[in-house]
Amino acid sequence: MMHRAWTPIVVLAILGKAAGLGFAYPYAETGEYLGPAEVVAAKDGGLLYVLCIDAGQIAVVEAASGKLARTISLPADPTGLALSPDGAKFYVTFGLPQGTVRVVEVGSGQVTATIPVGHTPTAPVVSPDGKRLYVANRFNNNVSVIDLEAKKEIARIPVSREPVAMAITPDGKTVLVANQLPTDRSDSYDVAAVVSVIDTATNQATAVRLPNGSTNLHGVCVSPDGKHAYVTHILARYQMPTTQLERGWMNTNALSILDVAAKKLINTVLLDDVDLGAANPWGVAVTADGRHVCVTHAGTHEVSVINMPGVLDKLSKIPVEAKPAEPGKPYDNRGSFSSATQADVPNDLAFLVDLRRRIRLQSSPLFAPQTTGPLVNGPRGLAVIGTKAYVALYFSDNLAIVDFSPKPEKQVTIVPLGPEPKLTVTRRGYMFFNDADLCFQHWQSCASCHPDARADALNWDLMNDGLGNPKNNKSMLLAHATPPAMWEGVRPNAESAVRSGITHIQFAVRPDEDAAAIDEYLKALKPIPSPYLVNGQLSPAAQRGRELFFSEKVGCAVCHPEPHYTDRLMHDVESKGQYDRRADFDTPQLIECWRTAPYLHDGRYVTIQELLKDGKHGRKQGAVEKLTEQEINDLAEFVLSL
Repeated sequence: MMHRAWTPIVVLAILGKAAGLGFAYPYAETGEYLGPAEVVAAKDGGLLYVLCIDAGQIAVVEAASGKLARTISLPADPTGLALSPDGAKFYVTFGLPQGTVRVVEVGSGQVTATIPVGHTPTAPVVSPDGKRLYVANRFNNNVSVIDLEAKKEIARIPVSREPVAMAITPDGKTVLVANQLPTDRSDSYDVAAVVSVIDTATNQATAVRLPNGSTNLHGVCVSPDGKHAYVTHILARYQMPTTQLERGWMNTNALSILDVAAKKLINTVLLDDVDLGAANPWGVAVTADGRHVCVTHAGTHEVSVINMPGVLDKLSKIPVEAKPAEPGKPYDNRGSFSSATQADVPNDLAFLVDLRRRIRLQSSPLFAPQTTGPLVNGPRGLAVIGTKAYVALYFSDNLAIVDFSPKPEKQVTIVPLGPEPKLTVTRRGYMFFNDADLCFQHWQSCASCHPDARADALNWDLMNDGLGNPKNNKSMLLAHATPPAMWEGVRPNAESAVRSGITHIQFAVRPDEDAAAIDEYLKALKPIPSPYLVNGQLSPAAQRGRELFFSEKVGCAVCHPEPHYTDRLMHDVESKGQYDRRADFDTPQLIECWRTAPYLHDGRYVTIQELLKDGKHGRKQGAVEKLTEQEINDLAEFVLSL
């Protein structure tokens, strides 16, 4: 019928897991590793607080010596960390479907308050006066505003799709929200995620659209003067056939610069080099003087240090439109720049030459097999103090200290936060899925198109079913349990698809144990409870929709039977588009359908309601055209609750 979902029995089982044993995200192997993901610096720069999301703890590190001073235990499943302006309290978000913020005393580690918020809260930021806390509710697509004196939520601000990172201006007047995914129909010409700009006086949000192909946003920060915001994301070249990787043919990796006061995009610069990708930009931070912006690259295990005044100056000298040629002179609009106009900049792989340093944290065994020493993999969050960046290394359970001063005594120092992790096959597969060292020229990892092993909301023209017929990207959840793979079923199973992806998307030759490890990671993925559930149960509307779904009148369950809601067969549902070479497509499973918009094989419908009402999806099997508006809404509610 549509995309993804689950049975009430599965819902209850997963909710039981979330309530009692820890939220299964991204898969059920947390607790065996630390998983350092965020770094927050004390106001005086003396201490660093590293949030270890897998272990449920905060590691306290002395910035000067790199010594681990102590750890603070937390309840299970922390997702984000903020520090009060006076340095006395942590605000920690926890990622249950009924999410919370816990107020934790820095000195004692005691939880002094628990504040209910939304589904999978993350990225807390505190106002400079310490009176307000803002929390991104990722799967409710909104931001909670919390009165810290009353210790309660006072407002919810709608934003865009999957807010995952936030920053606040020094005057507290504006909150910037990085929304991970686009909301557009994916068969349109322009598909892009947006940054929400919240006016804290009115709690109103304005959307700033990023360039076409912007997806997989991960980080945002604000300059010390509050004038600019910097956002990390992927800039996908999804309108190109996936025939090669050179020069960022499929995915490039970008930093967008926003004018905060004007609430507009200034421009987007690429973080890659011409022949070497800088995959999966994640965390971003700016020095106290505003001169340097530091970006972590989770896929290539390095840090970019960018001369931001130089970037802004260079951008200011590039014309908005091409200048006409002067009579009698050869036409050259570029001057000393390779970008002729502002519109050229997001395609200019040489723009940051002489304005950026790429500092590799350590050569990994994938990049240099002869490398010895501890694993260094998965840089995510970071904090900057002076000319040093302190970087959380997610997969290797350590902290990297990067000295980017002109002539450092030692450029990179690795600080263990615990024992060196012993990677299981599943954990190694999780690491490989996010590791662009597997890829030719390091342009992308599997996670570049499948963040959290889900989908990037784009259409891609893969070569496995011919040229010129782009298809909507699929989530990897339950892919191994629901063969065949791909919309046209051209791969017999997910195992074949994983290996073909390494060969034909990563353009790499890797040992089969790498693919086998990725298989195990994908098999271990757990569905996340739908935000459409009410206290873990189907709403009254969803219950009515369930009756319609399984009724003979509508007949959805004929092609979408339990438990995975797919019969694993090809069907012609009258969805053939102008570029398709065939009319029948693989029936998608519906688990986590609420997360996989847009819908249909070419992503032409943004909502389930559109799919049913405008697309008349399912009319060959049942009486979908005779459904009332209320029945369509009820049916959509059930599917989105799965």
